[in-house]
Amino acid sequence: MRQGLDIADVEARTKIRAKYLRALENEEFGMLPGPTFVKTFLRTYAEMLGLDPQLLAEEYRTNYEPREEAESIQTLAPPAVGRRDRRRGVQLPRPGPIALGVLLVVAVVGALAAVGLIFGDGDEGEQAAQEQPTETERREGGRRERPPPPRRVVLRITPVTPTYVCVDHGAGTPIVFEGTLESPQRFRGRILRVNLGKTDVRLRANRRPVPVAPGPEPVGFRFTPRGHRPLPPPQRPCV
Repeated sequence: MRQGLDIADVEARTKIRAKYLRALENEEFGMLPGPTFVKTFLRTYAEMLGLDPQLLAEEYRTNYEPREEAESIQTLAPPAVGRRDRRRGVQLPRPGPIALGVLLVVAVVGALAAVGLIFGDGDEGEQAAQEQPTETERREGGRRERPPPPRRVVLRITPVTPTYVCVDHGAGTPIVFEGTLESPQRFRGRILRVNLGKTDVRLRANRRPVPVAPGPEPVGFRFTPRGHRPLPPPQRPCV
């Protein structure tokens, strides 16, 4: 409220859905998927507002996080069977390092997919999941087929100072965004044309940095899944 922001402004800047932001404000943490997401959203929200994210996360962990969560993980064997086998002196086999490695990979991939669904950033989540090597690939020395080239480009623009930006999907297409960026923003498409009022920004296309020399002069680029090239002024959007 002191910064003059409403829930829609915060949703646009943090990419966290409004219903989850309202749940954080009202301390209705049961509406969120789990403690891990609560702490992640708290840190993101706090950083946007200029608050101490570690302090808020620690306060949630102390006052709200269920202590019995770690105890809710059960073994694969039913409890009755485990007790009966112990009474008979039968020692159940412990999972080996390979099985633990496979379980860890599955857990990481599942978490990445869940985060992508909640934040609405499916492109990066899918790409991160594809980059996770399987246990078989690690045993074979990391050999695997190269993934197919991406079909779309995901462009992240991070302004160092407020910067004018205009984006469309090619000549003759509607303008996707025109205005002054003050916080990071992502754009997606098969083709992206970008007009920057100055080069005081950091660019990443499909998670790879795009070299841009800082300066006050306007510049334009055309991005595709295969790469990018500069655009002369007449071909830039919003010109």
